[in-house]
Amino acid sequence: MNRFKYILLVFALLLPLGTFAEGQEVEAQEERGINIPELVMEHLADSYEWHFFSYEGEHYSLPLPVIIRSERTGEWFFQMGVMHHHEVSLPEGFFLNEEAHGKIYEQMPDGTAVRPIDLSLTKSACQIWIVVLLMMGVFLTTARWYKQHDEKSDAPSGFVGVMEMLTMMIHDDVIKANVGEHAYKRFSKYLLTVFYFIFFTNLVGLIPFSGNVTGNINVTFLLAICTMVAINLFGNKHYWQEVLLPKPLYIWPLLVVVEVIGVITKPFALMVRLFANMMAGHAILLSFTCIILLGATMGVGMATGLGLFSGIMLLFMYTVETLVAFIQAYVFTLLSAVFIGLAQREEHEE
Repeated sequence: MNRFKYILLVFALLLPLGTFAEGQEVEAQEERGINIPELVMEHLADSYEWHFFSYEGEHYSLPLPVIIRSERTGEWFFQMGVMHHHEVSLPEGFFLNEEAHGKIYEQMPDGTAVRPIDLSLTKSACQIWIVVLLMMGVFLTTARWYKQHDEKSDAPSGFVGVMEMLTMMIHDDVIKANVGEHAYKRFSKYLLTVFYFIFFTNLVGLIPFSGNVTGNINVTFLLAICTMVAINLFGNKHYWQEVLLPKPLYIWPLLVVVEVIGVITKPFALMVRLFANMMAGHAILLSFTCIILLGATMGVGMATGLGLFSGIMLLFMYTVETLVAFIQAYVFTLLSAVFIGLAQREEHEE
């Protein structure tokens, strides 16, 4: 519990610092006449640098590795970051396409712009690696406890006890209950990995200065594709019989169309649900931060009232988003287990 208290203390210290940093940038952007909704969407998007804050016109950020391959010459380029002295610095022929959310494009000789092979370590990719390292640390620490203790005589407590309780809840109440007794072992590793990845990514995304990985449609799309493969590639013959030869046969063409659409819409629903909920939560947090700075331009009374209101709402939303971080990981895992279980049912099962 002492470790948990220290984590809460660090988070409490970072929260006002992150709010202040965001506010300083909002104020600077407003002075230049830039729209606040634009600023919110810019913070939600991926980038080639890890931006911390802006103060008095100076941007403080960590440049990230940029690795791109030219479509014209086939040559690979490597550099740290895309900005140099507040100006875009890219190899000749490359530019940041604002219409494509700031991604790197290459100008071809015929005037067209193409997307080159881009293996850059963007902010979202960097945060995913941080989450992977965090998961490895958590799981190895937990596994070390079980190697050093007799699980029959020693009951885990503290952090290890929480991890055991969480793992057994997902394993028994979600995976085993929905996939089925005869098939749950084949999919438990995948579903537990998905749950912890989404859960840890959501929690890390709440730390000030961090990114919004699960609010990135590309990340949720890949997770949904993995579940779609698990459903359809490992579905048994009874599942495919229901998809391709549904009954009653006199409306077979219509039912086949409906079933095939269902194969696509199930992972699509998983993708959109996670993406929309996490993106909306981060947008609300940034919006309440902007209200504090807007109130500062309306006099002392309005600044005090809006600042107090926004501060309370920020604390409330952070509490809600912490709960949502778990709920969204739980729901994604639950629905994945249900869809996989439906593809594993035998003919005699309901």
